[in-house]
Amino acid sequence: MTMPRTTTGQRLSFLLFLLPASSSFAFLSPTAYYLASATKHEPIDPTRPYTHDDTTFCSTRDTEISMAPPMPRWYQHEISITAPSRGCHLITSQVNNAIRNDMSTIKIGMANLFIQHTSASLTINENADPDVRRDMEVALNKIVPAQWTKDGTFRHTMEGEDDMPGHVKSSLMGPSLNIPIKNGRLALGTWQGIYLNEHRDQGGWGGGHTRNIVITLQGQS
Repeated sequence: MTMPRTTTGQRLSFLLFLLPASSSFAFLSPTAYYLASATKHEPIDPTRPYTHDDTTFCSTRDTEISMAPPMPRWYQHEISITAPSRGCHLITSQVNNAIRNDMSTIKIGMANLFIQHTSASLTINENADPDVRRDMEVALNKIVPAQWTKDGTFRHTMEGEDDMPGHVKSSLMGPSLNIPIKNGRLALGTWQGIYLNEHRDQGGWGGGHTRNIVITLQGQS
């Protein structure tokens, strides 16, 4: 007598049926459950445990197998920018030049900029009228006047009268920025630009105003 042929799904279902309820296989691995479901055209629910009286294998609906999401991309750059003087300086173009190639591979993501100093800061503000940058510096000097170094308000004065005010301004403005990446570009508004705010006349020990900025990109293509 000729034995009837069985399908892979029938053989697998039979083996699963033989597993005792107390078996450690009561919860199938996602791979095994995908296999069993796919051979019987059952929509997949990896969170549902398999049971002996499971009758869903009789369904003839189409199988839906979810794919793993794409892996995120990570890039990191470091740039050094020398501010020409104390004040607020527009550096959007320098940032874009440093990250353009890697950023072009990211469709949606985030860029983090971090300045590695305690008397300089980063912020975002108007990129058109230079008077805005001049007025920002004037306002910061009125908020934290250098006179506080001379009148006894500050004790940390050994590095100059602009040092402690620079520390306060750095904390007020902040050392980092998060900017969304959209379709390979920084999602800045039309009138928004990235500012490097130099809060010292001498730029710290050694003079000069060279500031290091770490730029980290993360996202998906």
